[in-house]
Amino acid sequence: MDRKMANTIGFVLLATFINLIIMAILFLISFILLDRLVDPESEMMMFWIGVVFLFSIGGTFVIYLKGVKIVTEKYNLKEKLDPIFFKRRKDRRKRYDQQQ
Repeated sequence: MDRKMANTIGFVLLATFINLIIMAILFLISFILLDRLVDPESEMMMFWIGVVFLFSIGGTFVIYLKGVKIVTEKYNLKEKLDPIFFKRRKDRRKRYDQQQ
């Protein structure tokens, strides 16, 4: 395994761990706010729990994407990591123009 692949695996594992931590924090904060703002005996409590759950997932997604973008630009990770799903093609634009 080359160095780029090892960097990529380490980055993915660390990012996943941080993503789970952020989700737990958002869920906990949202649940505390829900406890303080909504009556526990309310018939809408299950709805609000669902909203809190979706908010924690959506909020985590937004924070994760912004964080990865900032870290990628700051540390120039495009040069240090392998692409995960496909290889980048430098001549892709040329091939597209030639087909037309």
